[in-house]
Amino acid sequence: MNVSAKTEYACIAVLELAARHAGGDPVRIRDIADSHGIPSRFLVQILLQLKSAGLVASIRGATGGYRLAKDPEEITLHEVMSVVDSQAAATIKSSASRNTTSVRVLLHAWKAVAAKEREMLAEITFADLAQQLQGRGDPMYHI
Repeated sequence: MNVSAKTEYACIAVLELAARHAGGDPVRIRDIADSHGIPSRFLVQILLQLKSAGLVASIRGATGGYRLAKDPEEITLHEVMSVVDSQAAATIKSSASRNTTSVRVLLHAWKAVAAKEREMLAEITFADLAQQLQGRGDPMYHI
């Protein structure tokens, strides 16, 4: 599984917001960026994408920042990854110039693996990840 830096940063940001969700206070971009070594300008663009998708909300003002627009139980890894990285939802295609039986068999297998991957990502919520972050969950996901 290939995860782009943009997707990883988006997941880190949402996880930070999920971990602080119960407090209700907005989290500043600089706090997330500095904690994880994410360029602030890049993180702003990512959070704007997540905001457009209805996953996060922004609060203006001196004490402003970002917070989740939904409960962490309602946001999955698949959802965040799909919003930020259009490649995550891309169709699997063959690079072969001929459509042989071998190509079709491999393509079928790759599509099955991708479907399982999407299924697993859709089962993992940010509430689950926040619990693991706080040491209250099983850190292993089994295939």
